[in-house]
Amino acid sequence: MKYEIVGRKNEIRKLDEILASKGAEFLALYGRRRVGKTYLVRQFFFSQSCVFFEVTGLKDGGLQTQLELFTHAVEETFYKGKVRIQPPKGWIDAFRLLTDCIKEIPKNKKIVLFFDELPWLASRRSGILQALDYYWNTQWSNTANIKLIVCGSAASWMLDKLIYAKGGLYNRITARIHLLPFTLKETLEYLHYRGIRLNEPQVIQVYMVMGGIPHYLKSVSKGLSAAQNIDRICFRPEGLLLDEFNHLFASLFERSEVHIDIIQALAGQRQGLSREELLKKSKLSSSGGTFKKRLLELEKAGFIAAFTPYGYANKGTYYRIIDEYTLFYLNWIQPVRKRLHRDSTDYWQSKSRSQTWKSWAGYAFEALCLKHIEQTCKALDISSISKEIGSWRYISPPGSGGSGTQIDLLIDRADGIINICEIKYYDKKFTIDKSYATKLRHRLETFKEQTGTGKQLFLTMITTYGLTENEYAGELVAKTVTMKDLFK
Repeated sequence: MKYEIVGRKNEIRKLDEILASKGAEFLALYGRRRVGKTYLVRQFFFSQSCVFFEVTGLKDGGLQTQLELFTHAVEETFYKGKVRIQPPKGWIDAFRLLTDCIKEIPKNKKIVLFFDELPWLASRRSGILQALDYYWNTQWSNTANIKLIVCGSAASWMLDKLIYAKGGLYNRITARIHLLPFTLKETLEYLHYRGIRLNEPQVIQVYMVMGGIPHYLKSVSKGLSAAQNIDRICFRPEGLLLDEFNHLFASLFERSEVHIDIIQALAGQRQGLSREELLKKSKLSSSGGTFKKRLLELEKAGFIAAFTPYGYANKGTYYRIIDEYTLFYLNWIQPVRKRLHRDSTDYWQSKSRSQTWKSWAGYAFEALCLKHIEQTCKALDISSISKEIGSWRYISPPGSGGSGTQIDLLIDRADGIINICEIKYYDKKFTIDKSYATKLRHRLETFKEQTGTGKQLFLTMITTYGLTENEYAGELVAKTVTMKDLFK
């Protein structure tokens, strides 16, 4: 049977290597909720000649409930449901039962042990991590045909408890996959695979709302425009994304209200906020390191990104939302969700050309471009050049009379060049007029003056449809990257 997986070429290559390996393998797979982790594993291994054992953790499930689910999985996988087994009392006994079943399988048959949503299986005082460590070390790592896969949506938990664990599971992982949302190219391929022939501008509109999350994209309907789909999915009582926000955070974080407070504080802050500004705006406490931990958890889960301005080492780090759905929900769905049943069903179509929309679209397109740096570098023909990706902001001293400025993306290259990237979302070719040209000159001059860099500055425009050719574009812009480049 041929698996049906769109994109994910690097991940498929990794799974191929793991399955073909002549020794035991221990893979940690993590990524945000709804990104397609379970689908990837099932589709790949269901098409292979192997024994596939799967148990999925239950959110907030007690130890006995989790063990009952484990026992049912053993019954179905190894006994085809024909034998009933008394659930074990703990994970040591559970893994002893599993090991006994494994010993009955021929040595030339690959066995995949898939523990999905391991953070949910690992409830407090469950002992599963200690049992997993013991059985991997004493039994499974010595059994060449075993391929152990542990998976979780809580990225910070997976990193802290497994991948970078300082305890028993330290250095036990033999492979890891961080499953990211689809790129624009993969999103286009996925929609086409489902028979939805939206063009690139329409796909960008969809992407700016729900990102490259396969489960969300699955709700896009054939024969409807991007705006019509967004109305149906986000602004109707039955829409998938109307109430997804709270479910999303509650499933990932134990005290999700704290994480939501931080996200709410960042909403609408296009320039981002420093740690100090964020503390003040969210009214949270910085004591005990809790605030720092919550920031890291949000960052690891892919909701926010930390940007350290060029030339500042670790000083001046600021944070901004980069998750498309989160940004869209806070700006558009949350303010109206309680009265949607009274409004018309084409709410988004009526709003999607307003000035507020233009401001949001510019921010959302910036976030999209920050996730497609690789495509931008290819378009600039600098993929093989060593470089650092950064940002830069300058705040004029109080009373100086000067104006501050910010560069959301810069590419500092080892060949003596810095690409200063200006990102613009526009529904046609963007025109640099006299006023905007003055702003761009000021930005370049301020950057050079304040950083003291001796490198050559190349102004790079990242736009949807490119630039109108005029004297200002010819004078200032070294290179233009367009929407089509982002899809490559």
